[in-house]
Amino acid sequence: MALDGCGQFCKCILIIFNIIFALVGLSMLGLGLWLRLSSETRGIFDIDLRTQAFVIGVFGLIVLGAVLLLVASFGDYGACSENRTALGVFSTLLTILALLLIAGGALAYTRRSEVGEQLANFYITVYGEYVNKADPGMAVTLTVIQNTLHCCGLIGALDPLVRKTCPETGFIEKFTFPACPTVILDLFNSKGPLVMGLFFGISAMLIVALVCSSCLSKAIKQSQTSPPPT
Repeated sequence: MALDGCGQFCKCILIIFNIIFALVGLSMLGLGLWLRLSSETRGIFDIDLRTQAFVIGVFGLIVLGAVLLLVASFGDYGACSENRTALGVFSTLLTILALLLIAGGALAYTRRSEVGEQLANFYITVYGEYVNKADPGMAVTLTVIQNTLHCCGLIGALDPLVRKTCPETGFIEKFTFPACPTVILDLFNSKGPLVMGLFFGISAMLIVALVCSSCLSKAIKQSQTSPPPT
């Protein structure tokens, strides 16, 4: 059906947006499933942790990835077929996601110290499991964490119990290399505003897509109710 210029523009924006959305959702779902089912990380789910930060994070990736794929499916179908019902479902899901992201950003900022402490406790628990059992899965997990955060063990690069899993350092750097729990706590305390800004920035993108969906739905309705050309 014939849409006006604004409607066509919003249709193109929504199609591109939802393709990106689907790719992000597929990546998150794939990463979450790999972390849950991989032989290298499966053992983490059997640990009796005081904090379930890693487990919750993995299941969060799986659920969020599936939700993003669902939202993108409704959005692309609604935009390509110019279906107002599908666009309505897409807009509703998008509104819920935007509100959850805004709330999540505010929560992550206000409780950043608590989140940092939980992740530091998680690291300490994985450290203890590796030291006690020499589990290869724990070794992989420690290596990933320590190379990502550029830290080592509970006392730094001189920690003899996990030295094999730590990043390579020079001789002098060994004496100043930070411990991982300290790095984790400092990261969340110093980067809190950045994390909140990231949540709010993604929410703003969702709101833009929501506005485009609303404009496209109105353009479709107008094209359906306008009299045919004579």
